[in-house]
Formats: sequence, structure tokens, C-alpha cells
Amino acid sequence: MPVYRIAVIIAGIDQSYQSKILNGIASYASGSPINVEAFISFIGSMGNPTHDTGEFNIFNLPDFNNYDGAILLTNTIDYQPVVSDILQCIKKSNIPAVSIDNDIEEFYHIGIDNKKAMRKITEHMIKEHGFRRFSYISGPSDNPESADRLDAFLEVLEENNISIDEKEIYYGDFRSPSGKTAVEYFLKQWTELPDAIICANDVMATSAISRLTEAGYKVPKNIAVTGFDNTYNENNYQIEITSVSRPLALSGRLACEMLMNHFNGVQQERSVILDMSTHFTESCGCSDGTPLDLEQFRKFTYNNYTRFEKSQSYMSLFNHLSCVLLGCDTYNQYISSLKNFVREINPEEFYFCLCENWDIDSMNDENAYGGESNEIIPSEYTEKMLVPIAYKQGIFYECGKILRGDILPDTAKSARSGRFYYIIPLHFGVRCLGYMAILNPPALIHNTMFETLCINISNSLENIRKLMCLNTAVKHLRKLYAQDTFSGIYNRNGFIQATKNIYSECISAHTDIMLMFIDLDGLKGINDTFGHSVGDVAICSIADVLRTSCTHDEIYCRFGGDEFIVFASNYTSEKAGRLIAEIEKNIMKINKTEVYPFELNASIGYVIACPEPDEDIFRFVTQADKVMYETKRRKKLSKYLKK
Repeated sequence: MPVYRIAVIIAGIDQSYQSKILNGIASYASGSPINVEAFISFIGSMGNPTHDTGEFNIFNLPDFNNYDGAILLTNTIDYQPVVSDILQCIKKSNIPAVSIDNDIEEFYHIGIDNKKAMRKITEHMIKEHGFRRFSYISGPSDNPESADRLDAFLEVLEENNISIDEKEIYYGDFRSPSGKTAVEYFLKQWTELPDAIICANDVMATSAISRLTEAGYKVPKNIAVTGFDNTYNENNYQIEITSVSRPLALSGRLACEMLMNHFNGVQQERSVILDMSTHFTESCGCSDGTPLDLEQFRKFTYNNYTRFEKSQSYMSLFNHLSCVLLGCDTYNQYISSLKNFVREINPEEFYFCLCENWDIDSMNDENAYGGESNEIIPSEYTEKMLVPIAYKQGIFYECGKILRGDILPDTAKSARSGRFYYIIPLHFGVRCLGYMAILNPPALIHNTMFETLCINISNSLENIRKLMCLNTAVKHLRKLYAQDTFSGIYNRNGFIQATKNIYSECISAHTDIMLMFIDLDGLKGINDTFGHSVGDVAICSIADVLRTSCTHDEIYCRFGGDEFIVFASNYTSEKAGRLIAEIEKNIMKINKTEVYPFELNASIGYVIACPEPDEDIFRFVTQADKVMYETKRRKKLSKYLKK
């Protein structure tokens, strides 16, 4: 039986809604001939559009032509241009896809009747409790589910001749902070406390209740609050929330089942609408009078305590990793520290994949350290990805590079099905650094802590990149400081640095040094006759002669203008004579080529001495200079310009 490769597109797995659906997908996959790769982004939580752009890029990573099917939760992505791009890519790939909640005509669909569910909630508040004054906390205005729920709410109000001011509707993003912000907004608007706040999901409802409590209002005594999705009550007992219960895990399992039916040619309906049920409890003022089950409460308390203990343990581990990674000074140290962390949490598999250009400097090489900058910020995944960390069942493997379309290295390939990989972006702002792939992580991956961990890993990786770029810049600046940019050999600064320790050792050991001074003959005549550009060639030619001639640990530099010096330790007059002969021989070789319109000549003088502790090396430069000029004065200058 073939093993099918399924892509899942989802954002915000730290929310209960997404978590339950993913658990349903993983549950079905574990016993089926499918492998799942869930491409995940954490968006909206930072309130930073640049960060969100980097997160969105994970959805550009998969080539859907390499997949057999897809499961989409585009309702979790609150930026429609990104959703449109995803849908267009999947349609072009011509693979079957199941959309959960968003009903997209070309794809299979699993959802609920949002309008029917919200109507029941709103009608209950009006008919059972007699409420007439409402405020409403909505999801994003361009989210189809959010729009359906708000429309249903408004329809019921209109049917019951209840009006609502636009100021009583707050548009959030389905996340917890929206509930708090909405209440703070309402507190400024309210002249009279409404009877109830209707919320588009439980997460915003619980946050709203907390903020109302802080403001001194009791729920439901002073004001009622309702939620939607019923994702809160099973994990918390602050107050039971009136909500709509949805089979979210079933949605994930059914999405997989619909794809398997498609692969096997089984006839099925394009769209499946799941049943939901309303739960009217404490937060709206309802109670069935059932006494508290003490044993159930104890079990609940124990589970919460266990969850808290585990969270604290992982938080400590994550914080330690963040500190260690931010303290790394080199790339190798960073990778080694991350490997130690992977070994400690011990997922079944872990892959750390970096773009080939992840460490590129922010500017072109030619403009990097001078002139106008030309920003290059890689924002796409490269065709080949580096895999510095590949971990499988307790063993690290060397994987080198993989093709972007493969997503996972050969190490991950197996005949075994039922695997569920989380694919998480690595980026800094819009700069694309790479991604992580994790199979069966033991950590609390459906938790805000995991998002924080991912951000810290990305930020610390960017820190290493900047350190590497800074080191490159420092090396370049040191080179500029020590190198004559014109001829490419040492300048005075470089000469001082290169000879400092050797010169000190010669003083301590009473060893002779040699200092040679070389002056290019007739540079003014060359400049006057052929121009300064040709004169520059003559200067560089002497530098080339020194490169070729100084092969026994001599240190040489351009001293300035047309003057050069050579230093050596433990030298004799015999060695100095051989060096002068080698220099003159190489000058003659250049002249014999007749490449240049001038004849190259140089005057040379040297001194050999044993330096004393208080003698500066430039004292010997001055002495060698005098010897050179005496040589120049004595020798008869032949006509050095070619006829």
C-alpha cells in the first residue's frame, strides 16, 4: 500500500481550536498510510507586521506538486493575500485538499453552521434571560466564520427589535488579548452597563471575564458573557462559560478520512457539516443545579497541577537554552549548544535546516565597507538547504545539503507511515534563515512557550549571523589598516604589526637584523612622460618584484610614495647581497618583457645591526635610507625611459 504525503497549512497552534484539530489529524495519521507535514506560523501575537511577514514565508516553502493532498485551516490566517497565494498554489498542483471551516468551492469542506450556532446562543440570551442590551466581541472582519457569527447575532437582534450601536461591536483576532482590549474599549464607551457580552470564541470570552473582574464587575451577577467553540471549560474552572461545543478533533480526523476516500476512489459528499451543541452554564446565569463532583474536581486539580509542573520544567529548560544560545560567540558553538538541547528534550526526530545564504551580510561585498550601501535581505528559501543538525532516535547524522522541495533529509525517509512533522520557520523580521522540522516532540508544542522558544532560537541565530558579519568587517578593516590598498602589500601600520614581536625577540636574543631601503628610480620622469597611471604601474611592479624575491621570511612594505623597505632577522651581509641580486634579476625580467613603455630601475641600500633595548626600528630605516641615497649618488644613472 502506498504511503501518502499530506501537507497541513495552519497558524497559531498555541490556541485550543488549532491544537484539537491537529491532535485529530495526528490521531488518524498514526494508524493510516499517510505522513503529515504541518507548516506552522505564529502570527498576530507580536503585533509586528514585519515579524508576521517572516512567519508567513513558511507557507511558500512546500512545493505542493510533491504532496498527495492537503488540509487547510486558512481561517487561522488573518491576511487574505497570503491565503489567496496558498489557494492558488494548491489549485495549480491539482491535488485534493480539505478545507476546515472555510468553505472553498474547489475543495472538500468540513465545518459547522456558524449562523445556526450563534443564533441559538443569542436567542437564549434574549428569550430565557430577557436581555436587551448587548456588546459583541468579534473575530477579524474579513474572516468568513467571524462574519457568519456576527451576521447571525445581528439578525436575531433585528428579529427581536433590538438595536445595537456600532460602538458596541469590537473586532478582535480570536486571541486572548483581544478580549481584554475589547473590555477596556467598552469601559470607555459605556454610559450604561449592558446585560451581556457575546463573544465569537471562548478565548476572547475568558480574557473579557478576567478584565471585567479586575474592573470590579461580577459575571454573571453584573453582566453575562458567552463564548463559542467550547475550548475553555475542560481546562479551567474560573467560571463555566456558556458556549457552543464543536467536535474539533473529529474535524481533523474526518479531513484525513476524506483524503483517503479520495485516494481510494470512494464516493463522498464534497461538504460535511458537523453537529454542534450549545452549553448554557454559569457565565450567562444558567445552572443545572448539579452539585460539584468532588472526585472530578480533585482529578481536574491534579491534571492542572501536573500540567503546571511540566510547564515550569520546560520553561526552565527553554530559558536556559535561550541564555546559552545568546551567549554563543561562534556558529559552531551555537550548533553545539542547540544539539545539547535537542538531546535533552529528545524528540523522535529533529532537523535544523538553514538557507544557503542565511549568513549573508546585509550589503553587497563591493559596498559592504565603504560607499553607498545596497541592502540585500534574503526573504525566500534557497533551492538547497543546509542541515547542520539531523537527529533521529537519539543519534545525530551528517546530512550536508538537501533540496528545498524535499523538506526533510534522507535520514527521515522511511517505509513507516503515521508520522506527523511540525515545520516551523526560522527568521528575523523578513530575513529568511531556514526552518525546523520536529517529529513527535515531547515538549508542550501547543503552547505559547513553544512560540517563545522558536522566536528565541531565531533571534539568537540572527545574533550569530551579525557576529559573523561583524567579524568579517573587523578583519576587512584590519586588512585596510595594515595593507597598502594601492599595491596590495603591507603599509607602515602593517609593517609595524608584522615586525613588532620579531624585533623584540631580536633585542632579547641579541640577534642581528637587516633593514633594506628601496627607492624607485625616475618616477617623476615616468609620471611626466606617460602620466600618473603609468607611474602607478611602476610602483606596483616594484611591489610584485618584492613578492617574488622575498621568499625567506622577509617582511616588506610600501613605506610611502615610491619607497619600499624590507626587514629580516638573523641576517648576514651575504644574505642581503643575494636578496639584492634577486630583486635586480626580477626587475630585469620585467624590463625584458617590454610590456611597459618605461625601464624599471631601483636604488637599494641596507644596514645590518644588533638592536639595543632602547632603539626604535625606524632608526635603522633612517640609516638604510642614507645608505640607499649614497648608492644612488654614486651610481651612474642610465637613461631609464625606453626610446
